[in-house]
Formats: sequence, C-alpha cells, structure tokens
Amino acid sequence: MSGSPTALDIAYGLLEEGRLVDAEQLMLKELRSAERAHGHGSPEWASTQCDLGNLLFSSNQFDRAAECYRDACDNPPPGRGEYYKDHLTYRLNLGTVLTMAGRLDEAETELRRNLQEREEFYGREHAGYAYVLEPLADVLLRRGDLAGARQVVEEAVGNFWRNGHERVAGALALRAEVVLAGGGGEAVFPALDQLPDEVVEQVALTVTTRARHAPATARPVLTSLITALEARLGPDHQVTLNALSHLANTSHDAGDQTGRVEAIRKVLASYDRQGRAQDALMATLGLARAQDDAGDTEGSLRTYAQALTRADALGRHDLRAQVLRNWGLALSAAGQAAQAEHRLREAVTEAGLGGDAELLGRARVALGLLLQHEERLTEAREMVEAGLSTLDVAHPDAIQGRGHLGAIAEGHSCGCGDVRGALAAAFREFVIGRLPRDLLAELDVTLDDDDFQIRVQLGREPSEEELEHLNRIVQSATAEFRGRLSAGA
Repeated sequence: MSGSPTALDIAYGLLEEGRLVDAEQLMLKELRSAERAHGHGSPEWASTQCDLGNLLFSSNQFDRAAECYRDACDNPPPGRGEYYKDHLTYRLNLGTVLTMAGRLDEAETELRRNLQEREEFYGREHAGYAYVLEPLADVLLRRGDLAGARQVVEEAVGNFWRNGHERVAGALALRAEVVLAGGGGEAVFPALDQLPDEVVEQVALTVTTRARHAPATARPVLTSLITALEARLGPDHQVTLNALSHLANTSHDAGDQTGRVEAIRKVLASYDRQGRAQDALMATLGLARAQDDAGDTEGSLRTYAQALTRADALGRHDLRAQVLRNWGLALSAAGQAAQAEHRLREAVTEAGLGGDAELLGRARVALGLLLQHEERLTEAREMVEAGLSTLDVAHPDAIQGRGHLGAIAEGHSCGCGDVRGALAAAFREFVIGRLPRDLLAELDVTLDDDDFQIRVQLGREPSEEELEHLNRIVQSATAEFRGRLSAGA
C-alpha cells in the first residue's frame, strides 16, 4: 500500500490544476513548519527550500527558484554524509535554473563549482560526477562554445554509458543538439539501436522537452529524432507519435504550416491504423486548425465536417460540442455567418447535455460574439453573460467575453471592445480574492507592452509577513495567469 502523499505531491497536483498560487502557499507553510521544528538553515529547512524551488522551476519562475536553491546552498552541512549529497543536488539545481533564466555567467560559475565538489566527493569515473557535465555542456552550447560543449557532453555520454546509467539518455539528447549546431553531417542519434526501449523513450522525452526551450535547433533535432524512432520503435509507437506532435507544434511556432499539416497527417493516419477513434478525432481537429492557418479554408471546413462524423460515431455530447464550437468559429471567420450560428447553437446544446461547464461557457461566449457582430446585441449580451457565469475568471474565453461585453453594453456591433482592460480587470479580481479583505484599499492593474503593471494602496499597515505574502501572491499570480492564458489559447 502506498504512503500518504507528501506536501510536495499535493502541491504538484494543485499545479497541474492550474492553481499555482495555492500550491506555492502550501509549500511556504511547509517551509515555516520546517523552520519552527528544525531551525533556519537546517538540513530539513534546506530540503523544503529545494522543494519550493522545484515547484517554482516547474512553473517557469526561474529567478525566484534560483533564490530558493541559493538559500538551500547557503549552509553546507559538515562532513560528507547524506546531507552533503543533498547539498550537491541543490548546487546543481541552482546552476540549471540560472541557465534557464539566461544568467549564463552565474550558471557556469555554479556548475563548475559543483563539478569540483563532485570530483572531490565521487571521483571522475563515478556517475555522480557526470551529473553536472550535461548542464555544463548546455551552458557552453548556449554561449556558442561548440568545441567546449562537445568535449564536455562526450565525457558525460562516456561516463554514463560505462556506468550503465539511465542518464545517458539526457546526455545523448544534448549531444544531438551539439552535433547539429556544429554541422558536418554526422549521425545525430547513432546509438539508439544499442539501447533498451525505456532508455530510447527517455532520449525522446528529453529531446521534446528541450525543444521547447531551444527553438533554433528544435525542428532539425526533432526531424532527426523521428527518423531514428521510426526505424527503432516503428511509426505507430506512441513515442514516435509524441515526437511528431511536438514537430507539428514547433513547425507552427516557426511559421511552417505546411510542415505542421504533414506531421499531423502522419499522426492521424497512425491513430486510424490502430483504431484509436478518440485520439484520431483530436488529431482531426488539429489538422483542421493547421489547414486553416495554412490558408486552406475549404480544406479546413471539410476536415471539420469529417471530425463531426467521427464525434457522432463516438456518441459523446462533449466531443460533439467541441467539434461544433471549433467548426462554428471557422465558419464565422470564413464569412459564413448563418452556418456558423447553426453550428454554435448546436455546440451550446451539446455542451449542456454533456455537463461540461467550461465547454458550455466557451460555446456560449463564441455564439454571443457572433450575435454581436450580427448586430443582435440583446441576444449577444445574454449569451455572453451566461457564458461568463460558468467560466473561471482567468480563462482566455472569459477575458475575451468581458472585453466584448463592454462593447455590447455601449451598443457596438463590431470591434472587440477593451480586451486588454478586461484582462487587467480579471487579473485584479484574481489577486484580490487571495488576500485578506482589509489589506488593500486599492489595487490598480494595467497592461503595458504585454506586461502587468500593478499599483497597490494599502488599507492598513501590514506586518512584515503580510507584505511578503502580498509580494509572493502578486508574483505567483502573474505566472499562474500567464500560464493559464497560454494553456487555453
């Protein structure tokens, strides 16, 4: 029987739900408990600081995570026991997060310091020494020192290979980037046929994860990876399909819509071969969006029709609602208002039958905006307000709906209203709801160059702890809000 979940487990669960603020507050409570029980700077306190840093790292708050890791490193334990191993991990985490924050000089300093500590503790042949070689090679690659990066990453690969260590996967993924950056036509993934399936899968996972942060090499390394995976695991293996999906996303970000369409078609064909009907439906929706972005409006609308046929076969109201909403939006963008309204009304009905409050809200907002543009303002207002009632305040469709609602109230049938103002208002509501009622007299939020500008007027003199709490809430709320907006876009 598994044990009870730790505070960090619960915090990550909250993070997966999009509740970063709640997750952070939970870990701060754990940090205060560790300090009361064991003292500031104790190994237990340092461990909890690292846990908080890991949470912030996972939410892309790299500078704040670096502060946590640095605090955890400030009091190295005496001796060379288990606590010292933890210290080595904190130092490695600090170097890694500084790299992600773009603070490469600091990152290299910390990583080389950690390398020296690990050599003294483990020796150069131990896998524990090689743990820091991979992130150090990453820093050198980012700084343009290809020769240095190649030397370090080859040492990492060799060390992990000789030790039979699973981290060879990450080193091979980074080596692929270094090889591609150096040119010369070398094989990018030469050793996959010598690795067990689980290590090959880890190589692929590392490549796709790194591709999000290395746009310059993302497409070529993913293309090379897919070729290697098709030969090693087969074209229908889920790892191969995941890599194709990442290639589609990367192609979209790079403006290569043709490449995006091609990648999605391969994924769709595989799902059809395997009889994975719901996955095939989702891929069909992705294909329709990609075709639209590529300028193939007619092809996109035909694909939406095919998606509805697939949804009908699955017999689920929520899937039908999702297809109908997306199809309705595409028809509206194509200037086919009557057909768009028909599909969006169907989407509202299906979402209601399916009991999905978020999907119902999104369908209602989409229909309301169409009615607004058709100058049916009373109907539009009722529909948008109904949609907002079931959507989270930070949901992108809720923000869009509020922006349009202002225009509708002023009698405007066109124009998108003050979406930026609605975004700022939603952020304000989000923050105020997580602070003591009497702490703020005023919270003014504006958007300037796509960044939140916040002016606070306190309602009373806060304690030092309350002021720290306010600062943390604003910082983590900013990250959560941006993250939720990106996820729902």
